[in-house]
Amino acid sequence: MREQPTDQWELGPAALRHSLLARRDWLRVGALTIAAQAVPASWLAAPWLAGPSSGAALGAEAAAGAKPSSEGSSNSGAGTGSARARSVVVLWMAGGVTHIDSFDPKPQAPVEVRGVLGDIATSLPGVRFCETMPRLAEMAHELAVIRNFSHDSDDHLLSQVYTLSGRKVNQNQLFTEPNVGSVVSRLHGPRNGLPAYIAVPGITRPGPPPHNLFVSGWLGSQHVPYCLGGLPEQPDFAVGEKLYDPPAEADESLSPASTTLGADVPLSRLSRRVELRQSFDQALRTLDRQDAMVAAESRYQDALRLLTTPSVRSAFDLSTERPEVRERYGRTKLGGRCLMARRLVEAGARFILVDYGYDPDYGNVWDNHNAPVQNHPPIQKMVFRGYHLAGMDKAFAALLGDLKERGLLETTLVVFLTEFGRTPKINANGGRDHWGKAGSIFLAGAKTRVGQVIGDTGPQAAAPTGHRYSPADVLATTYAALGIDSRRVIHDFQDRPRLILEEGRVIPEV
Repeated sequence: MREQPTDQWELGPAALRHSLLARRDWLRVGALTIAAQAVPASWLAAPWLAGPSSGAALGAEAAAGAKPSSEGSSNSGAGTGSARARSVVVLWMAGGVTHIDSFDPKPQAPVEVRGVLGDIATSLPGVRFCETMPRLAEMAHELAVIRNFSHDSDDHLLSQVYTLSGRKVNQNQLFTEPNVGSVVSRLHGPRNGLPAYIAVPGITRPGPPPHNLFVSGWLGSQHVPYCLGGLPEQPDFAVGEKLYDPPAEADESLSPASTTLGADVPLSRLSRRVELRQSFDQALRTLDRQDAMVAAESRYQDALRLLTTPSVRSAFDLSTERPEVRERYGRTKLGGRCLMARRLVEAGARFILVDYGYDPDYGNVWDNHNAPVQNHPPIQKMVFRGYHLAGMDKAFAALLGDLKERGLLETTLVVFLTEFGRTPKINANGGRDHWGKAGSIFLAGAKTRVGQVIGDTGPQAAAPTGHRYSPADVLATTYAALGIDSRRVIHDFQDRPRLILEEGRVIPEV
């Protein structure tokens, strides 16, 4: 028997299957129209749109919840049971954050490995971070740092898909596997009027050419993230001349257009139109649906929830924050995005992905080869810029501290993720290259066993000296915190059974 949605805003079978075409002609509600921000572009890249799948099958899948696992609780350590986390915040730094120059310094290594940066003490006896991480060093007792994060790919796209989904892919499968947030959306659904999976802002496009990897894959497009940034104005980060030293401070709007009514549409008029919209469900019961329409309908419902719930709309307004709080996070893009994540957790959001990587102003922020075309300084100077490690240290520390002060960290799992580290040896241009063999990430909150560093990468940060943890292991741990068995079987949009993860186990230390 299929699980049924429990959220009062979740679509019923008839509404989800039979409602789009006539509605969008009747409901032109300013920024709420289907053509507006409410429809993200991620379904455009979905490979199944050109395939033979029947609209009826897609509609049937969209209307239903997941099937329970037929495997019971035997999951090879995948984790199941009651949830420790009410919310999850993934700090997604796409591009490959340097581990040696942040959480895994090697002061005794040769200069071509360690460079010129120093290391500093942390709040944990005997544990040292690079000097670029002073704020996070002071709160290392709140972190479970994983230094043995490792896998076998140095390719950005393959590694990012693996890290976001926990599933290994080839170049033809970049859009087939659902993000972890999409699985959470499928199993748990929206809450408190907020979409189940929110990307802040969801505009990173690795490349070139640019690829949108924020996808729901075989789960169907109704589970794509709700991206606050909508469609990026400049999806190809490589286009346009970048300043050598661009300003770190940025006043970025993160309020989705769908939270704003047009001047000619008062809320009372919207309510009447919603009633009219619902009346057309009966006339559209036999309409065959395309997956793109399911996606549009899902975004419509997300936009409607945001628009008609004042407390939810206010969550997106950073201007209500006290100036000292805004300063604590840093008036940078990353600082604002982390602050937005805290506000969304406070408002009851279930899964938030803070997206910061390839940027129209800064280029490929973390992909620091220092190739001439990048117009970057050497990596060990780059790290002190406010939009690089210096800004990350400030924003992450502020987020963790703010969540703790507000009593939210106990029920919020925070996961810092990047697809890989950087080469131990600094290259001839003063940069570091891709390095899947080793990287550093951390977990915090939600009763994680913090105050520890897990793993070791030897004298030169080249590779874990013992056991290593893969992206699949990290996501198995994340699912377990939400009470989800990662070896559970769910069904795709064509009703085929799939394992949430085909590999990976909960990290026992955390």
